[in-house]
Amino acid sequence: MFTGIVEEIGEIKNIKHGTKSAVLTIKGSVVTKDSKVGDSIAVNGVCLTATSISGDIFTADVMAETMRRSSLGDLKQGSKVNLERAMLCNGRFGGHIVSGHIDGTGTIRNLEKEDNAVWVTIAASPDILKYIVEKGSIAIDGISLTVAYVDSEVFKVSIIPHTASETTLLTKNKGDTVNLENDIVGKYVEKLLTHKETTAENTSQSNIDMNLLSKYGFL
Repeated sequence: MFTGIVEEIGEIKNIKHGTKSAVLTIKGSVVTKDSKVGDSIAVNGVCLTATSISGDIFTADVMAETMRRSSLGDLKQGSKVNLERAMLCNGRFGGHIVSGHIDGTGTIRNLEKEDNAVWVTIAASPDILKYIVEKGSIAIDGISLTVAYVDSEVFKVSIIPHTASETTLLTKNKGDTVNLENDIVGKYVEKLLTHKETTAENTSQSNIDMNLLSKYGFL
């Protein structure tokens, strides 16, 4: 589990491609501290397992499914990536709950400066946009951000100078692909509201509805 608060910008030192998979070799002086083989490290928001660690270098296997679902296939030697170690239970929860399980990708439609911030407009599929709400949370390349606008085709976030300097987001250009992970709460609420269990003898539907959620403070 992660928070979406990027710890450092790392660098891809090598990529070994398989038929549909890859092995990444990544440099990161912060995330390799106190980490051991088997630990989870988020790379551009994708939860990967460290398979070896030597000094400030670690490797991670990327399976075919992850390559299909994320933008990791676009990486090359020298690419900069956002890195975060798994969340500690004794620390401040600065972002939101991020699992590192990417829902899909989006495409940067526009970048527009406004005073000290930069508006980033991202186009995404309806399957992703349906979970995005104004003032809700979204993880973009592993960065916990607040949604400032959303419609049926795009959503927007505003990037402050600190986020710009500590992450790779504003090094992207129009047309670039980014990894997206929706707020996990919305996906679970949808599942609870729509789930039906049917057997040969009994058909039942969840008693959870919008009124019940509202009654107990979830809406």
